[in-house]
Amino acid sequence: MSKIKIAIQKSGRLNEDSVQILKDCGISIDNGKDQLKADTRNFPMEVMFLRNGDIPQYLRDGVVDIAIIGENVLIEKGQDITVAERLNFSKCKVSLAVPKDFDYKTIKDLQGKRIATSYPNTVNTYLKEKGITADLHQISGSVEIAPNIGLADAICDIVSSGSTLFKNNLKEVEVMLTSEAVLAVSPTISDANKELLKKLQFRIQAVLKARASKYVLLNAPNEKIEKIVAILPGMRSPTVLPLAEEGWSSIHTVVDKHKFWDILDELKNEGAEGILVCPIEKMVL
Repeated sequence: MSKIKIAIQKSGRLNEDSVQILKDCGISIDNGKDQLKADTRNFPMEVMFLRNGDIPQYLRDGVVDIAIIGENVLIEKGQDITVAERLNFSKCKVSLAVPKDFDYKTIKDLQGKRIATSYPNTVNTYLKEKGITADLHQISGSVEIAPNIGLADAICDIVSSGSTLFKNNLKEVEVMLTSEAVLAVSPTISDANKELLKKLQFRIQAVLKARASKYVLLNAPNEKIEKIVAILPGMRSPTVLPLAEEGWSSIHTVVDKHKFWDILDELKNEGAEGILVCPIEKMVL
């Protein structure tokens, strides 16, 4: 039986988020500590734990069929690689930063400066678009220390919370791009594994839809149902069920979790009571 080979980052936050989404898709990974290759239960898949920066080449060479990878890495090293699904986790920025005492006003202040980075292609493209020429120093790891040791005047690096910049007396001055985890596909993937990819995407989409939604239940007087239903968007329309108490009904629906707080006051104003908000494990439309 065919197995689809997937690469995920071998450590760090992206590794944890990748393992979690596979678990939420009903796929359990049988791996021990420091194991670089593992089989899975409940799905024909083999998992390879690799360095993030090496994954684009593994995809090109067909060593793996698919990968969960940071979009920023594809922009730097794999713009020829197809993205099958955006995964909405492990979000970050790729930014330019300078020492806090650098009197930075515009990108022109970096003209002729030394910039340390692990993303030379990304930086070169960005600076070229801005008409800026700089001296790039390509280094891997601990980029943020470069200005402190006199290696560079500025850096380009991944920024999540900004705490690393703060600890190294740096400030973010330009956001070059935003990134999230994506599901990338090898150009050499076989037809059999394309079918497995479709099945995996179906599961992933169900998980992502559930993560972005909440199940809402509320009670309302019957004369208010029409107005409340107009406020509550549903997959098609809310479900309305009569309560034991005459003149009242229970309304059930699914809402975007980011929009719920915006409509809560409207629901209460229209007479909604006993509002319950529940997480959704999977959602198939």
